[in-house]
Amino acid sequence: MQKILLWCVCVWCCACHPFDADDGLKIFHYNQTSGISSLDPAFATVQSNIWAVNQLFNGLVQTDSNLSIVPCIAKSWQVSDDALHYTFHLRQDVFFQNDDCFINRKGRKVIAADVVFSFQRLNDSATASPGAWIFRGKADSTNAFVAIDDSTFQLNLQKAFMPMLGILTMPYCFVVPHEAIEKYGKDFRLHPVGTGPFRFQSWTENEALTLLRNPNYFETENGKRLPFLDGVYISFIDNKIGEFLQFRRGVLDFVSDVDAGMRNELLTANGELNSSYKNEIRLQKSPYLNTEYIGFNLADSNGVLQNLKLRQAMSYAINRNELVTYLRNNIGSAGVHGFVPGGLSDYNLNSIHGFEYDITLAKKLLSEAGYPDGKNLPVLNLKCSSTAEAMCNYLAAQWKEIGVHVQVEVMQSKALNQEMRKGTVQLFRASWLADYPDAESFLSLFWSHNPAPPNYTRFHSDDFDKLY
Repeated sequence: MQKILLWCVCVWCCACHPFDADDGLKIFHYNQTSGISSLDPAFATVQSNIWAVNQLFNGLVQTDSNLSIVPCIAKSWQVSDDALHYTFHLRQDVFFQNDDCFINRKGRKVIAADVVFSFQRLNDSATASPGAWIFRGKADSTNAFVAIDDSTFQLNLQKAFMPMLGILTMPYCFVVPHEAIEKYGKDFRLHPVGTGPFRFQSWTENEALTLLRNPNYFETENGKRLPFLDGVYISFIDNKIGEFLQFRRGVLDFVSDVDAGMRNELLTANGELNSSYKNEIRLQKSPYLNTEYIGFNLADSNGVLQNLKLRQAMSYAINRNELVTYLRNNIGSAGVHGFVPGGLSDYNLNSIHGFEYDITLAKKLLSEAGYPDGKNLPVLNLKCSSTAEAMCNYLAAQWKEIGVHVQVEVMQSKALNQEMRKGTVQLFRASWLADYPDAESFLSLFWSHNPAPPNYTRFHSDDFDKLY
């Protein structure tokens, strides 16, 4: 049975092996090097939490493989002409998983009041959810969430916001039962109760998490009730090399990305699997809504980076295609069409003209900026985490060719993020993963009314704000 080496994003993987050779169960095994901090969807802030939460809960709507928004707990919906009122009609066959919090320990049917409770809980300051922002400034201040009847829920906005359906696909908006919150309180993070394809079985933090098939799950495929697996087993090996060794031994069914030092062994320069692994591993790729970028702190005290032509010169000096080829084995795409990545169904990437590599133009712009061949330009400081050190050194070498000297400083991710928030870093390497499938999630990084995060660069343009 082939294992799967995953480089981007995948929802279902077909390879699995029994959890125990004697019980015959089909258990899917994967690892989370960064661990899991909570199984409460209100705290699904990082990918490791989100992957597990996705198996345990559902929302009103979800995305399909093309990132289009499709029904989930809601079978249909209407949006008013003024885009202020979203009315959702719920399925009648969605049940919370069996749990001690319910009468007779049997799960009950999901009703509109559960959606109201879940959204109000997210908004409640006592919950202290990092996802509270999603309705802030958007939902009606007095009558945001309404259960019209048991099968009809209405979301009311104070002003139109076109990405709202996309936002509702986020794990923050997953539906939870009030009985479980009342029974477990803060321990709900350790004892989740949802409607998803798998139900919670056991969790020993930093060791293993086990989820078992939910026999009452509502979704089907080709007339057969999902899920087809009997369970999911998640381990917490804390390094990518150890994780990959377990993958090679067949203990794990897939890994997402591998240690950078092993890429050349596994992949060709074109990003294909080396022939020696073709009978052992299946490589799977798909678009990934993530942009890696170098941020210029426009509030930098010395004012150098506020020079637009300097920033443009540095951008034209980067050979993005070469970077992706030699540093990433063609895993990814060159960001030459603006900040929003490909993969969105309604985003015409090729219509956007961005920054192609043009060393002649870069030198011309640098001269127009007042720094011909870099003369009188102070050394710039670029901070990054260890995982981005090779890329940042590559960029520094490219900028040196036009006379811009950049010193690369490596620091811990947490410390770097703190400096980005405070605005005490000059240049920084960062990345942005879409919260929901809409270009607005990326463009929000440049709206002047947004603090850091997400506007780490302190960018401010009245023209951009008006268009945004």
